[in-house]
Amino acid sequence: MPIFLVLIVIEKIYGYYKGEDTVPLMDGISSLSSGITNATKDVLGISLTLISYNWFVSKVAFFTIENTFLTYAIAFIVIDFYGYWTHRWSHQINIFWNKHAIHHSSEEFNLACALRQSISSFVNLFTFLLLPAAFFGVPSIVIATILPIHLFLQFWYHTKHIGKMGFLEKIIVTPSHHRVHHAINKEYLDKNHGQIFIIWDKLFGTFQEELDAVPAVYGITRPAQTWNPIKINFQHLWLLTKDAWHAEKWMDKLKIWFMPTGWRPEHFEEKYPVQKIEDVYHFEKYNPKHSERLKYWSLFQLFATLGLVSYFFANIGILAPLQLLLYGLFVFITIYSYSELMDTNKSALLWEVLKVTFGFGCLYFFNDWFGISNSLPFGNLLISIYLLLSLVMTFYFVNQEFKSYSELKIKDRLRS
Repeated sequence: MPIFLVLIVIEKIYGYYKGEDTVPLMDGISSLSSGITNATKDVLGISLTLISYNWFVSKVAFFTIENTFLTYAIAFIVIDFYGYWTHRWSHQINIFWNKHAIHHSSEEFNLACALRQSISSFVNLFTFLLLPAAFFGVPSIVIATILPIHLFLQFWYHTKHIGKMGFLEKIIVTPSHHRVHHAINKEYLDKNHGQIFIIWDKLFGTFQEELDAVPAVYGITRPAQTWNPIKINFQHLWLLTKDAWHAEKWMDKLKIWFMPTGWRPEHFEEKYPVQKIEDVYHFEKYNPKHSERLKYWSLFQLFATLGLVSYFFANIGILAPLQLLLYGLFVFITIYSYSELMDTNKSALLWEVLKVTFGFGCLYFFNDWFGISNSLPFGNLLISIYLLLSLVMTFYFVNQEFKSYSELKIKDRLRS
């Protein structure tokens, strides 16, 4: 977390120096908040693998090999092959797009958007793609070691500040390749699914070079229109659910989940229209009107949440299962609350009341903030001050600034 944060700050400073700030503050806060939700969900282990890699090894291994350099090399290549296909299917099949849309939801392209990762994926269906490693008898500990390293290596190429990289363009995924992947231009859609090696795209026909004549435009064609990462995680699922409910044919109710991404039953675009970007070169990026105060308050909330999550991760080995779940829930409510405030939604106050009530409830129930007094004598006082300050500031923004925004919108409409 600290390494990623430092690199994101460096990218913002460099962009500001070069006159091309690719990390707008609210977009960056939303991306980092998404990363926090994903990390918290992963730490809580809220997911299910239907068939484990261990089971595959026990059933199909032709060899038993030791943990040598070759073992790790085989595992890395197999995991990258696995990553290519899971990534590609996430783009091409309606139900799987829901877990990946969050990663593409930013209308910018920067290191921070690399942290926009899913919390809506609860079942791993694709372990069978690791069968090649299982055939060679690659131990599960090797897979478990390589998987996070493989994920971390996908961080660096989410940037606009690195151009084409010569001969490396033929071998590995570069920022140029990945800019194509994140673009919504028709020339670039559903291309360059590789995660480390670009060879898979060239082998399976999904490669597209970045073209000087076609500047990449980023986002998703059905724009998220929110900074709230938890909402974004379930927007596509909600659309599929509504379409399945409205579909008159039982076959449509079933196949909508497994059709190519974006497919809807006949005439649904007219009956149940959904906002869609038709001209990628002429659309307004999401940027609700807000004050500089709200920007800096949102930044404070992000760092406060990072502090709370850091304490959570540092003490995860000594907290009881119930405490882990309650702490995780508090983190989710916190992020939901302040990202609703970033969207200038008045419902932020209701979520903030829920958060503060929940926070003080935990303090009362455990007579401590999850053991914080053992390491920080004034920890409970700091948590109490934070909760009260957060409530007061949310009340101020909703009842003062948001009211002013509404009045300005009404005046603008009357003028027009």
